[in-house]
Amino acid sequence: MNLRILLPFGVFAEKSDVSRIVAETPEGSFGLLPHRLDCIAALAPGILTYETKAEGEVFVAVDEGVLIKVGVKVLVSVRRAMGGTDLGQLREGVEREFLSLDENEKSVRMATAKLETGLLRRLATLKNE
Repeated sequence: MNLRILLPFGVFAEKSDVSRIVAETPEGSFGLLPHRLDCIAALAPGILTYETKAEGEVFVAVDEGVLIKVGVKVLVSVRRAMGGTDLGQLREGVEREFLSLDENEKSVRMATAKLETGLLRRLATLKNE
């Protein structure tokens, strides 16, 4: 299989001759082999594993995204990714970087919603005056 891992600002990795891929979804992990039927899956923050003859087993921490398999092409599009050799450090990186940023994003969204609501209320009171 040919694997491409895309980020919003560029290509994180492009690998050919991939013999297997294991990815995490909100429902659990699943594997891809070269002759599997085409599919699409939403990815959860976690560890994506792929294997090639040249590199062996490789681990990539990925944020939320999507995986698409069409024929021998596998496209993974995620918001963030980081590579590494130590699986424990990558898991900690996912928890520290990806999941904590999601909490910060939720806080920012809540603050923005409060500002928008306040602005709309003020505009409504000005219209009524």
